[in-house]
Amino acid sequence: MASRRKGGSGKDTTAAPARRRSPRANDPDPVSPRKSSGVVAKPARVAARSAKRPRPAPDAANDGAPAVGPQPLVVGIGASAGGLEAFSQILRALPPNPGVAIIFIQHLAPGHESALATLLSAQSLLPVADGTRVLADHVYVNPPGWDVGIEAGVLRLSARPPDQLRHRPIDAFLRSLAASAGERAVAVILSGTGEDGSDGLRDVKAEGGIVLAQQPDSAKFDSMPAAAIATGLADLVLAPDELAGAIVQIGENKLLATPSHDGHDAEAEHPDRRPQLFDRILALLRAGTGVDFRQYKRPTIERRVARRMVLLRLGRLEEYVHRLETDPGEVPALFQDILILVTRFFRDPEAFELLRTRALPAILQAHRSDEPIRAWIAGCSTGEEAYSIAILLLEFLAEKDLSIPVQIFATDVSEQAIERARNGFYPAAIVADVSLPRLRRYFAKADGGYRIAKSVRDVCVFARHDITRDPPFSRMDLIVCRNVMIYLNAAIQQKVMTLFHYTLKPTGFLLLGSAETVGQHSDLFRAEDKRVRMYAKKVQALASLVLPSEYPLPLAGPRRTATVPLRGDARAAQSEADRILQERYAPPGVVVDDDLQIVQFRGHTGLFLEHAPGDPTMNVLKMARDGLLYGLRTALHSARRGRAPVRREGMRVRRNGSWQECAIEVLPLVSAERQHFLVLFHETGAPLPQPPRKPGTSGKASGRRRYENELELQVASLQRELAASRDYLQPIIQELETANEELQSANEEILSANEELQSTNEELDTAKEELQSTNEELNTVNDELRARNEELSRVNSDLENLLASVQIAIVIVARDLRIRRFTPMAERVLNLIPSDVGRPIGHIQPNIDCPDLEARIHRVLDEVTPQECEVRDRNGKHFSLRIRPYKDIDNRIEGAVLALFEGHRAQSSESA
Repeated sequence: MASRRKGGSGKDTTAAPARRRSPRANDPDPVSPRKSSGVVAKPARVAARSAKRPRPAPDAANDGAPAVGPQPLVVGIGASAGGLEAFSQILRALPPNPGVAIIFIQHLAPGHESALATLLSAQSLLPVADGTRVLADHVYVNPPGWDVGIEAGVLRLSARPPDQLRHRPIDAFLRSLAASAGERAVAVILSGTGEDGSDGLRDVKAEGGIVLAQQPDSAKFDSMPAAAIATGLADLVLAPDELAGAIVQIGENKLLATPSHDGHDAEAEHPDRRPQLFDRILALLRAGTGVDFRQYKRPTIERRVARRMVLLRLGRLEEYVHRLETDPGEVPALFQDILILVTRFFRDPEAFELLRTRALPAILQAHRSDEPIRAWIAGCSTGEEAYSIAILLLEFLAEKDLSIPVQIFATDVSEQAIERARNGFYPAAIVADVSLPRLRRYFAKADGGYRIAKSVRDVCVFARHDITRDPPFSRMDLIVCRNVMIYLNAAIQQKVMTLFHYTLKPTGFLLLGSAETVGQHSDLFRAEDKRVRMYAKKVQALASLVLPSEYPLPLAGPRRTATVPLRGDARAAQSEADRILQERYAPPGVVVDDDLQIVQFRGHTGLFLEHAPGDPTMNVLKMARDGLLYGLRTALHSARRGRAPVRREGMRVRRNGSWQECAIEVLPLVSAERQHFLVLFHETGAPLPQPPRKPGTSGKASGRRRYENELELQVASLQRELAASRDYLQPIIQELETANEELQSANEEILSANEELQSTNEELDTAKEELQSTNEELNTVNDELRARNEELSRVNSDLENLLASVQIAIVIVARDLRIRRFTPMAERVLNLIPSDVGRPIGHIQPNIDCPDLEARIHRVLDEVTPQECEVRDRNGKHFSLRIRPYKDIDNRIEGAVLALFEGHRAQSSESA
């Protein structure tokens, strides 16, 4: 890739395209362009020269403008040490036309000319180009000293940042690849040292792209692929030749092809079955995870399903539905892919700065001293955002020198994400998002990553929660819900917004994602900053809160299949006929739930039910007319207890001053969630006549007979009601007696459990005392060990200083003749180096003429007798070599001590 620079500025520059030309016999350029599959590619030195000097403006047709037409699937491959060998294997295994564009990002020294393109050109039939427009079946490499990005299918170069410690070119490219290609991005991490690329994978995964990693066993340096695998984002982990096959299959999959790229639809053979198959997928997801994805946007679900089909190498939706039904692990895998559990610490720093400068001061100003600051992180994923909010709050309170408690409720529908968030352990790649002061204060380095500090973990509560179904929290100062609403349809968004308005305090704030707004709910929230999507609650607004209800849907009749389609007027006539038949021939009745509340009236029930004076009610017992109460209550109780139909004959209902014989029938109904009953009222006889008045009789006798008749009727009615009350109270008394016995039994079990708990408590107290005693002993041992360590440190320091000050060449060897320690003088005289410690003395050939040195040392160890001899170094200087046994504190022989002294007697005799 070459570059075009404007006046030497440090701004991003647009890489210029490769110019193709046919070689001529008299071409003055000594480098011949390489032909491959009809495409001419520039070699590496041409790309390097182009990257170093400004190039003339290219033609308008290729001047860095966004590419027109279908965009190819883009494969971004990152590598470092040992990655060139792995990438060469991938190129050799690729066919001439894999149908994808490959961009290789390698760690290169900025000041050296790169021969990477030339080396890769010899490995594949694909052209290795330095152009800017990304084309299928081409390979692009990064020039040294530049960072590469991609925008709208065009490669762009930017100057390498001055901070070399945090320079991560692979992460930078993968972020731009995710933003440009979205779901048509494939990220591959090959051999290399460090963790570059593991952070950029999150952006690729968040956009629905595919992540591949080299198998660590096949990598020359496994740090980079191991870090990529440790993120949990890798879809496939394969050897280089297998990665090539996966790339080809991904490129050939029609589910990832744009309509203009491939006009064939994978489901064109049965387009009518596609909605049914997706409904089946949603049903399997709901049964396996408990989440109803019917409330999510259907295109999002379809894209995630297509992605899983690509990874499983399935071409038809029927095959994937069969896979879901037969493979127990595929439903959780699709569930995790739909949720896209990808986030990062302090994502969108501008939003966190606005929280610190505007939202938190306003919350603190309206805060009561006896309440904690409460925040709800909805859709917290793996916990990075929740911990970021916690750190921000702790820092803000520390700046104000306040000790206000903080409560953060972080929720998500994924139990797997919640478990990772509770663990609070994150890979080392978080250094790209967390500043060094925060990293030192709020994290502890452990096991190759970082663990959140206890002070931050204690203020966060993680729980599984579905905002579309579960009840909300209350009295929150802050709600953070980012990149969740974009996946929900309009109806459920309205419900969630009303929940958020209900949850917030009057001075609360709502923070949404960069692609989300309150939309049609501007009457509930006031925009504080539209750029970062921060909103404040409107106190005067009244939202109609819709909480989840266990109330069943209206009862529906049995399904009937119409053999002949009816026109609109025919349907209306049929409904009217059904209504007339029900009014004339069906007995009146009501449908009541398990609480005896009327949910539906059927027919004219005014002869049996009426509203009682006082507050309005729908309780069927309170609406029963005079004479029906006890019989109706007994029938309902019997039907509810026995789950069987009950019929009561010989009932009488009073209306218009007269009595009417009737019967009550109660039929249990089975609805979707709760028990319901159908109560039917039957008229079994004509109204009972009033006793006639006989003419000519005296008024006194007539009144007495009328009074006697009415009294008999009242007595008979009271007797029937008394009998019904007995029938109703008898089972209730039996149930109370049974419940009393169960309560007595439960009370005895509770007393027994209480005794066991008291015994366990005594055991725990004993164990606590033993632990305290053991702890005291451990503290004592620890103090002793600390004192011993300090003493050993002093002795070691004394020994080091002693050996450094003694101008004698001394070497201490173990019983196996391995060097344990030597003085600085021995380092100079015997030509020793620090790495010789631990090596046998016979392997290093010290700078003295003593061929039987090892035999002499063995003799000293065996005979426990010191020896002395005259030796000479290579410069002819004479020394006296003394070998003594090395004894430990228990007087055991553990090695030998060699000391060299200048041989004065030998020197004087030689000079004479």
